[in-house]
Amino acid sequence: MPRAFLVVMDSVGIGGAPDADRFYNGERPDTGANTLGHIALACARGQAEEGRSGALRIPHLAALGLGEAVRLASGLDCGLGPAVSGLWGAASEVSPGKDTPSGHWELAGVPVPWDWTYFPDTVPAFPDDLTRAAAEAAGTDGILGNCHASGTEIIARLGAEHMQGGQPICYTSADSVFQIAAHEETFGLERLYALCQALAPRLHAMKVGRVIARPFIGTPEAGFTRTVNRHDYAIRPPAPVLTNWAQGAGHRVHAVGKIGDIFSMEGIDTLSKGCDAELMGHLGRLVEEAEEGSLTFANFVEFDSLYGHRRDVSGYARALEWFDAAIGTVLARLRAGDLMVLTADHGNDPTWSGTDHTRERVPVLCSGVGTGSLGLVGFSDVAASVAAHLGLGERGAGRSFL
Repeated sequence: MPRAFLVVMDSVGIGGAPDADRFYNGERPDTGANTLGHIALACARGQAEEGRSGALRIPHLAALGLGEAVRLASGLDCGLGPAVSGLWGAASEVSPGKDTPSGHWELAGVPVPWDWTYFPDTVPAFPDDLTRAAAEAAGTDGILGNCHASGTEIIARLGAEHMQGGQPICYTSADSVFQIAAHEETFGLERLYALCQALAPRLHAMKVGRVIARPFIGTPEAGFTRTVNRHDYAIRPPAPVLTNWAQGAGHRVHAVGKIGDIFSMEGIDTLSKGCDAELMGHLGRLVEEAEEGSLTFANFVEFDSLYGHRRDVSGYARALEWFDAAIGTVLARLRAGDLMVLTADHGNDPTWSGTDHTRERVPVLCSGVGTGSLGLVGFSDVAASVAAHLGLGERGAGRSFL
């Protein structure tokens, strides 16, 4: 039986979303944002020289058709080599958001049927009843933060006060999220998880997409560092998704990275977590060991979390080059009959203004099913195609391009 591997390169957009003018970073619309294209151009111009140098070197992704996908999506020639080994295209999203759940749910066959709730960029950001509920659930006399913030900035600013008084640090962003940062040792990791679990039903009822536990360690003197023990408490998808379809038909489903959190473990048999380097090891192991007929669904988040939001062009370029080299060794180990689809969930152009995601088309790069152009497709077509490859028939909102 054929196997399928669906790999999301978190935030690696390729520009050209037809509705980008409806999405903003501050007062600037996302029209013209192009995560991969602008990184490649910056590298070629010598503007991404920290920890690397010269043109962007991603030969394995280029061979699958990434350069052609960028050109198809946005008209930009970013200097990558020709496609020689993959089936490639560019996908557009219809869900009314440019966040993680919206992109992943639609890639899994279910566009988001509602508008998410976003908190205003004011101080305070949260309604009083939510603030009281958070403090009561934490067993404290209040919360810290109550604003839009960068996760690294807010723990640097409030970490010492949090350690001294014990109040959780609650903040949000341009995404539909309620994030809670707390010290793993002085507040306690399990206590943080319990707090997020207690608040999640209330926030989900408000159509806030995720409650995110953001644990950190360190001291005021040495500084604070977020750990890999992040946990997302997401709204369950409103209908069965690709993982449910596969599991329901008797196929094993393996999740790597954030996938378990994003889909609330719906239709998932095993979960492997860690930093991106560890996740690549898990993906390689599953290429070797996953059962016939199985689905492996992976997310590599550090493009987005470490470099996109921080507008770090050199860091993003380094991450792309690391990923390309690592995925090349994984691609070489696929079996006859396997399908690997490499795609993304949204953009996060590090050359753009602001710190939010950018509304973009995403690449669709397929290995194991021939070569050529898929043209412009939809996010949901990815799920339909993976389902068709696994013998599940066409499912969900999309149509198979295979």
